[in-house]
Amino acid sequence: MASPLVKAQFLVYLALIKCLMIILPNTVTASEFPTSLPGCPNKCGNITIPYPFGTLPGCYRDGFSLTCNHSFSPPKPFLGKTNVQVLNYIGYDCYNNTVNVNSTRPWNNITSLKPFLFSSRRNKFTAIGCYTLAYISSGQAIPQGLNYYQVEWGSNTNQVSSFNPCSYAALVQEDWYNFTVQDLQGFGFYEKNKDYVPIVIDWAIRENGTCRSNVEHSSNPACLSTNSGCNNTTNGKGYICKCLPGFEGNPYLPNGCTDIDECEFKDVDVCKDSGTCSNTQGSYNCIPDKSRYSARVLCLIIALGFAIGFSILLLYFATVKRIKLLEKRKEEKLKQKYFIQNRGLLLEQSLISSPEDTTQKMRILGLHELEKATNKFDTALIIGRGGHGEVYKGILSDQRVVAIKRSKIVDQAEIDQFINEVVILSQVNHRNVVKLYGCCLETEVPLLAYEFISNGTLFNHLHVVEHCSLTWRHRLRITLEAAGAIFYLHSSVSISVLHRDIKSSNILLDDYFTAKVSDFGTSRSVQIDQTGITTAIQGTIGYLDPEYYCTGRLTQKSDVYSFGVILAELLTRERPLLSSRKFEGSSLIAYFRSAMKENRLFEILDPQVVNEGHRTELEAVAKLAEMCLRMKGEERPTMKEVEIRLEVLWRSNQQQKHPWTSMTSQSMEDRQLMLPDHYTTGNESTLQCSFEQELPS
Repeated sequence: MASPLVKAQFLVYLALIKCLMIILPNTVTASEFPTSLPGCPNKCGNITIPYPFGTLPGCYRDGFSLTCNHSFSPPKPFLGKTNVQVLNYIGYDCYNNTVNVNSTRPWNNITSLKPFLFSSRRNKFTAIGCYTLAYISSGQAIPQGLNYYQVEWGSNTNQVSSFNPCSYAALVQEDWYNFTVQDLQGFGFYEKNKDYVPIVIDWAIRENGTCRSNVEHSSNPACLSTNSGCNNTTNGKGYICKCLPGFEGNPYLPNGCTDIDECEFKDVDVCKDSGTCSNTQGSYNCIPDKSRYSARVLCLIIALGFAIGFSILLLYFATVKRIKLLEKRKEEKLKQKYFIQNRGLLLEQSLISSPEDTTQKMRILGLHELEKATNKFDTALIIGRGGHGEVYKGILSDQRVVAIKRSKIVDQAEIDQFINEVVILSQVNHRNVVKLYGCCLETEVPLLAYEFISNGTLFNHLHVVEHCSLTWRHRLRITLEAAGAIFYLHSSVSISVLHRDIKSSNILLDDYFTAKVSDFGTSRSVQIDQTGITTAIQGTIGYLDPEYYCTGRLTQKSDVYSFGVILAELLTRERPLLSSRKFEGSSLIAYFRSAMKENRLFEILDPQVVNEGHRTELEAVAKLAEMCLRMKGEERPTMKEVEIRLEVLWRSNQQQKHPWTSMTSQSMEDRQLMLPDHYTTGNESTLQCSFEQELPS
């Protein structure tokens, strides 16, 4: 189906098939302070006519003549202002049901008006009609330098003539036309505009070229004012004149640009508070007014400064106090959260139900007290460090010196162990068991405060490269004290406590080498009438009871086995797993048993022990260690029996003045009476278990 065609003969193309087609250009406006030649009218209706324009001969520059049309009300100028308005013919093409009945092809030409060109930015090429195709040839918008165009029509169809008989096209002022449906119906658009529509044209001084051509030194310069300048136009060749900054008026007239008195501005204080305004040619100065800064004003400024400063200071302290208060509330909420998370309520209940004399010795401590005791956990007060945390030395508010255990790892199992350790230690009161003075539950990781034991562990004293500081008497007394503490745990508290991790590094020594059994994190408590408990395997390889390892059955005899390993350590000064070269290829326990069986005990003993100890004592302790290390728990002595035998040996040692004299008959009788016959038979049963095979040799 054919469609109406609207064509403009200049080099741009753009199309839109609808009832309306519009191409949008723009332009700029010029002088804001126009004036005219003396004696010449400067108004046409309500429009100001500045020179170089004029409506009378002698009132305009050549080519800038305007016509003031008084047929309009108010009158309208044709060709005027920097962007001037002229009326443009409308092109139209009208049909009836069968043929074209009326058509115009307007030719709009302003080539004779040399200063003027159609504005490429303030006009739109506009087409109105249904089934109407409008385009501008080439690929540009309305081109610059345009001074003529023509509208041509092609064929049309009668299919829309019943409601849209005409198509229209023209170059029109961009803000003039607003589309309405009535413009498509009948001949309304044509009758409304009477053949004419407004168009905007740009003007410039074009006969002398551009500013670069040194036009102001030509025979007919346009910029006549001394305070004016030349500016090239953006539409075609040419230039316009403008007053310099700080001046206003008409640059095309001699002395047309006059100075702007900025000091006379009523609505704007150009100097504000910086002084008094003084006008200069094209500018102004602000002269400081010293009288404004009188003593009264100065006092007012000082008072105001003090008031502002005091307010800022007050606001600062209030803000700091508020922040500290919020932080304190946040800390308290966090402490409360950790207290509940660390089973604080459960622990409080356990302590309340414990005997009064023990609960008075162990109490729940606040974080603030422990921070004060350790100078906020100063690293200089660290006395022990391991993979699971640090131990700090501190002084509580009651002046007791404590060792504060601070764990690094947060684990629910560890929290359970912590609660277990606190509950057990809160019920223990023995001189050879480390005392728990208190605990703190207000941190993510619970803290424990033990009595401070100053001389390290038995393990550290035994396994040194140089000479051991522990004499045989020290070692014998330490075994007696440790045995008494373990026996106490097994039978002398309200419940039986199975330590489960007896080893030399868990026996602490004070300055007098008094033994203190410690670390009850893995301990389990059972009723007095129970012989044991089945539980998960925990402990230290090398000290772990093989029967417990194989069966999972934890009994008092499991602690007896671990104590037997300590006896072997004291006799040989060798580690259970990290043995010296003479034990290469076998663990300490296996080698110790082999030596006892082959009667080679004194080959594996620590030379210091051999030199300081009584032969019968050493043999008795070795035999005791062998019995404690038997594979079956039922063949091992109880801790009470171990303590009794060590007590006899200790008394005998105290009576000896020379190491290799015979024991008294009374001592020998005591030795025979202290253990049942089946512990001294020497016939050891074997336990079918792969435990010892798993131990490193």
